[in-house]
Amino acid sequence: MASAKTVEEYILNTTSRQDILMILRDLLQSTELSETIKWGAPCYTVNGKNVIGLGVFKGHVAIWFFQGALLKDEAKVLFNAQNDKTKALRQWRFVTVDDIDAEKIIAYANEAIANEKQNKRVKLNRNRKLTIPPELEEAFNQDNHLKLSFQEFSPGKQREFADYIANAKQAKTKHTRLQKIIPMINNRIGLNDKYRNC
Repeated sequence: MASAKTVEEYILNTTSRQDILMILRDLLQSTELSETIKWGAPCYTVNGKNVIGLGVFKGHVAIWFFQGALLKDEAKVLFNAQNDKTKALRQWRFVTVDDIDAEKIIAYANEAIANEKQNKRVKLNRNRKLTIPPELEEAFNQDNHLKLSFQEFSPGKQREFADYIANAKQAKTKHTRLQKIIPMINNRIGLNDKYRNC
């Protein structure tokens, strides 16, 4: 799907489940959240801080809560789509219009809004030891400039690069990811820099 500039454009560009998107959008707009587009998809904020995202995928539409791990989730509808990567983010998926429970969605949204206003955050372990995967270590052995450039990054950004390689399941994927990050490291561009000021 082409990157949308407005939520209306995002919905019109989807090839399925527009009905679900429109209902969820109406529910989220009924709260005090502000609607915008970030990363080409609808995003709902409080005081400029991301609270909820909305997106259509191949088999479902999802609401994701940026600090969803802090929600009570009494209805047990939330799950972590990437256990090895995300600590705070939680998704709620909808396959048909019948999956939508307006009252629960509003309750979850209001809880997320309240948490954001109180500046509640999932505590991330930023002191975790950096483990360089063998593929990246080998690249450093072959290119000292690459190693020196890597060392100029903060420990957190170094971990992002290392985890990006280490979390790939197949050797081919590890190699592809390594080829992607080498020019980024040499140009001193962090893996997730483009998202940091969104």
